Amino acid sequence: MKKFSTALFGCVLSVGLLLAGCGNTPAPASQESAPAQSATPAPTPAPEPAKAGAPVTAVGSTALQPLVEQAAKDFMAKNAGAQIQVQGGGSGTGLSQVANGAATIGNSDIFAEEKKGIPANELVDHKVAVVGMVAAVSPKVGIDNLTKQQLIDIFTGKIKNWKEVGGADMKVTLVNRAKSSGTRAVFKKFALDGNEEAEGITEDASGTVRKIINETPGAIGYLALSYIDDSVKALKLDGVEAKKETIVDNKYPVWAYEHMYTKGEATDTAKSFLDFILSDEVQQKTVTDLGFIPVTEMKVERDAEGKVTQK
Repeated sequence: MKKFSTALFGCVLSVGLLLAGCGNTPAPASQESAPAQSATPAPTPAPEPAKAGAPVTAVGSTALQPLVEQAAKDFMAKNAGAQIQVQGGGSGTGLSQVANGAATIGNSDIFAEEKKGIPANELVDHKVAVVGMVAAVSPKVGIDNLTKQQLIDIFTGKIKNWKEVGGADMKVTLVNRAKSSGTRAVFKKFALDGNEEAEGITEDASGTVRKIINETPGAIGYLALSYIDDSVKALKLDGVEAKKETIVDNKYPVWAYEHMYTKGEATDTAKSFLDFILSDEVQQKTVTDLGFIPVTEMKVERDAEGKVTQK
């Protein structure tokens, strides 16, 4: 009987200590499922702190890359231990890598539905910004505006010298993007009306395209506004300058949503990072400082088919 009482007391004491230890352990962050976010969620002022986990890889669009890199730097400064790795490669690469699980986030200038072979129904779209795409030339070309037909004729090889459109007597040199580029897809669809580009210099990265345009007399290419600086000349299209005021109402039609896709709903660090990018802190400063437009400021919406409707 004495042995039985001692054993019973030990069990009770162990259970008590166990319960006390549980009570003193900090509660983990909530694991309840959050409601699915819409494609264009409203900015949130205070995203949840990041949870520890594997590094997040965000791969794809070089047009979006400057924004993601800056946001990642700021996010990691606020969340000790969080790791966000950002890489380019083009929108096609971002979509394929997130679809096959090789990347946590696929950055893209185009809708997943627009890319052949991508299982769009398995991906969740997070629209984080809007950016204009613009034809850019070497400053020595001597023009600042083209009609859409002139632009099409230049990129399809019909116009071969800048003097044909009022510029310098200089050979036109095309600087194209790789077929995996979302910037190329957007420019071809909305600036060239789907016409195929003639052969020219082909480069993968936006920064390299800008450098070639600057250093090559007679060069013309296309860049996201986030890459435009004094080294190249951004051209008006049909007299309309590519800027926020003309993009938000579609007066300047060559623009794209910047998408960050996840395979299924984002979780852990990836979710915290996406919430951070959509917060007012990033949307109202970093986004605009880097030449992007917050999605919430658009007066129109565009679907994967290119159909534009008023909000």
